[in-house]
Amino acid sequence: MATVNIRRDVTDPFYRYKMEKIQSKIEGKGNGIKTVIVNLPSVAHSLSRPAAYVIKYFGFELGAQANAKPSDDRWIINGAHDAAKLQDYLDGFISKFVLCKKCKNPETDVNIKDEKITLDCKACGQRTDVDPRLKLSTFIVRNNPKGGKKEKKDKKARREQKKEKSAANGDQDASPGDSNNSENGDENGDAEDAGSDDELTRRIKSEAETIEVEKEIKDDEWTFDVSEEAVKARAKDLPSDLKRSLVLEDEDDEVDGPSAYEQLGSWILETAEEKGSVTEVSDIDIYKKAHEFGIESKHKTVAVLAQSIFDDKIAKQVEDRAALLKKMITSERHEKAFLGGTERFVGQDHPALIAQVPAILLAYYQHDLVSEETLKAWGAKASKKYVDISTSKKIRKAAQPFLEWLETAESEDEEDSEDEE
Repeated sequence: MATVNIRRDVTDPFYRYKMEKIQSKIEGKGNGIKTVIVNLPSVAHSLSRPAAYVIKYFGFELGAQANAKPSDDRWIINGAHDAAKLQDYLDGFISKFVLCKKCKNPETDVNIKDEKITLDCKACGQRTDVDPRLKLSTFIVRNNPKGGKKEKKDKKARREQKKEKSAANGDQDASPGDSNNSENGDENGDAEDAGSDDELTRRIKSEAETIEVEKEIKDDEWTFDVSEEAVKARAKDLPSDLKRSLVLEDEDDEVDGPSAYEQLGSWILETAEEKGSVTEVSDIDIYKKAHEFGIESKHKTVAVLAQSIFDDKIAKQVEDRAALLKKMITSERHEKAFLGGTERFVGQDHPALIAQVPAILLAYYQHDLVSEETLKAWGAKASKKYVDISTSKKIRKAAQPFLEWLETAESEDEEDSEDEE
């Protein structure tokens, strides 16, 4: 049986931590096509994790139904997925749920207490938290093998308590320097540097630290005139739909001239035009500009980003922007503003994209930009806050296939949890 290093970025042939390469078999055809992972129990054993964790992670990442408790030991994911793709996704699981965030050693134990998942490294002794916003984190907590039997009403009460806590945290914008802001799982410097963030996130954090050290950013570092006259002139050319979306809340904030949000939106649109495409405007530059305006932690900022950092290929572009957005979406209030900005972007700026709403929301969900609870609440009621009520209803009607899938996935998780008990 062919084996690979558990950390595939380590090329040392004598690396002691090995696992079998994933072997998959595609069965069926048409709507009944499915992928069977033949050696999942062996792979999971090498990682010291239950096979159910791995198969559910694949299901969440692929947006497909996955059987986390097969009676015949056949670990199945709906759809056709080749072994190489699954191996790549497994790297993400290992990074987030197996490797020590300090020494990056896979000798970790999972500890669950008070709905908090901690990786306890047996090699260096470091204890680091797993990001609770990850969809698999919720599944792990619900299926804690050490938790014993619990009444269904206790689980419901726990979920309600979590929602109330989330709502309370959403009453005020989080500050990047706030010690209570742990929604991105950045508990300490070691976890931040050696965690599961991708290279782009680390670059943004590195650039952000540089910004904190600098006392000011010189005007000549930017490629356009930032004088008051120039900013006002550009704000006049900002699309009216975008401009209105930037002043929907905090009506008591009286601003003489264009607001910081209008200036940020204007800068992104102008830079995109200058470079030929919005995809050429880098995440780091966007974050630095938001920081310069002092609005990098504000919820209205992500409403602006939802309308200005994508084009008509938004569903495919979410992945490339996920690192920036995860850094800036830090509360339920941010999530709602991000969905509101998306409504305006799709419903008024690009109505041809309404049919793609399910794919867009799935991308948000898969990259942990918006929580399941926020998505369900958003889908349950139309609102005229960001678009007119008829457009809002049209967008939610288009979103129904995704919302129904989300409900089905939740029901399956509940059934699995109850069966476990």
